[in-house]
Amino acid sequence: MGRDLEELPGAGNEVALTFDAGANSAALASILSTLSTEQVKATFFLTGDWAQANSASVDRILAEGHRLGNHSMSHKGFTELTDAQIAEEIRGAEATVLAAGGDPRPFFRFPFGERDSRVIATVNRLGYVAVRWSVDTLGWKGTNGGATQETVLRRVVDGLRPGAIVLMHIGSNPEDGTTLDADALPGIIKEIKMAGYRMVTLDRMLAG
Repeated sequence: MGRDLEELPGAGNEVALTFDAGANSAALASILSTLSTEQVKATFFLTGDWAQANSASVDRILAEGHRLGNHSMSHKGFTELTDAQIAEEIRGAEATVLAAGGDPRPFFRFPFGERDSRVIATVNRLGYVAVRWSVDTLGWKGTNGGATQETVLRRVVDGLRPGAIVLMHIGSNPEDGTTLDADALPGIIKEIKMAGYRMVTLDRMLAG
């Protein structure tokens, strides 16, 4: 594709909720419960290390009908890696998620969002579409970083547009233990529905 896609191509009234999993899984149960209650499907980007450490959680994400994506093996910044190291990171995560019963292909998200034309091209050669986001809730900053449940909600609502891709995280903030994305999720889904959008997985990209 030659770029890091920030929205669903050609989407009308559709948006995608995405969750990155690289640290802990403190908020996963809450997130999955909310998604189930609201009958919404999302896309979860897993690191290989996280998938290995949380195989039962991978099973649950899949059992509830959500989509998986590749978030590298160990969450290193890709612009500092060689092409061979990038391939090792991507293939390692792919093999780990496959072994856990899922398939992350063809979606990839760069750790820390760090990318340039070289690493995007390398990811593309490995058969992956690089997926960024149009809205970052910044819930990962936690209350110590100035975020609140309300700021998380407002960032999503203010960033809504056709094809928007929303970035959230399933882990807690390492310093204050908050899970603001999970806490705000019921309100986020309510606001998205009220705005006339429906929520889809990134497989919508493949349909176009």
